[in-house]
This record gives sequence, C-alpha cells and structure tokens, in this order.
Amino acid sequence: MAQKYGLKEAELGRLASAWHTDLDLGRPIEVMTDMSKSRRMGFTAYKPTKDSFYELFEGLRAERLIP
Repeated sequence: MAQKYGLKEAELGRLASAWHTDLDLGRPIEVMTDMSKSRRMGFTAYKPTKDSFYELFEGLRAERLIP
C-alpha cells in the first residue's frame, strides 16, 4: 500500500500500535466525562470531536503517512 500510494512509511507498526487500537476500538460502551471542573479552572476552548479527527487525518495525508 505504501508503494502504491507513495507513502513515507511502509511499516504499519511504526505508525500505530495494534494493541492500542484494539483496546480503543473494542470498547463496548461510550465514555462519559464531566468537563465542568476543567472549565472552572480556565480550560474553556472547545473543538468538536469530528473536527479533531478531520484535522488529524488531513495532517496525516499532507505528511504522506496515509493515502
């Protein structure tokens, strides 16, 4: 795949750990958090989760790490 798409890294294990992905994607429930304490302490910036993922993958594509 790396050769086909001209990617920088051919070794998938150097890009992501399989055990970490398995652990995160294999969760049977969503995680709920309360950010009120953080906001009271001044952490008020907010970015929707979808936007974070889109920006991450746009960056990975720009670096030629994913197709």
